[in-house]
Amino acid sequence: MKDLTRRGLIFGAAALAAVGIFAGVDHVASSTFVKDEPPLGPDATVEIVEFDDAGKRTGKSQVHRVRKTMAEWQKVLTTPQFVVTRKAATEIPYSGELLTEHRPGIFRCADCGTALFDAKTKFESGTGWPSFWAVIADENVREKDDFSMGVLRREVKCALCEAHLGHVFNDGPDPTGLRYCMNSVALKFVPLRHT
Repeated sequence: MKDLTRRGLIFGAAALAAVGIFAGVDHVASSTFVKDEPPLGPDATVEIVEFDDAGKRTGKSQVHRVRKTMAEWQKVLTTPQFVVTRKAATEIPYSGELLTEHRPGIFRCADCGTALFDAKTKFESGTGWPSFWAVIADENVREKDDFSMGVLRREVKCALCEAHLGHVFNDGPDPTGLRYCMNSVALKFVPLRHT
C-alpha cells in the first residue's frame, strides 16, 4: 500500500511539474512570438471597404471602430455568438449552420455587419468549418499571431468590431493557397440580391 501511495505522490508531483513547465513555456513563447498591439484610443478609426447586398463594392469609408463593453455585447448577441466572437472560442466542427451554405452571396460579420467573404471564394475543406480562400477586402479583416493553444496560428478578426472570426492557414487551394477557417456563428450570410 505504501508503494501505491508513493507512486501516486511521485506521478502527481510529476504531472504538476509538467503543467508548470508547459505554462511557463507557453508564457515565454507567447511573449516571444505574439506581437504586442498598441492600445486603441476611444476615437480610433479604421478604413472599411463597403459592399451592397448585390455584392457590388460601393467604396471605402473611414469609420470609428465599434466599441462596446462585454455586457453590451452579451445583450445583443446569442450565447454561441458571444462565446465565439468575444471570448475567442471555437464552435464544434460540423455544427455550424453555414458549413453547407452554397448560394451566391456575402458573408458578413455577425456582430457588426461588415462584409468579410464573397461566397465565390468558399470551398469544402473537410475540416468541419466554413472555409474561404480569400477575404472580400483586406481592409475588412485584421490578423494577429495567436499562441493560445501552444501552437503559433494566425487569428482573423473583424477590423471594425474586433470580433474573433477564426484562423487562417496556408494549406488552402489556388489561387491564394490560403484557408480562412471561420466559425459559422461569427458570420451572417446575406444571399445575393439582384438589382
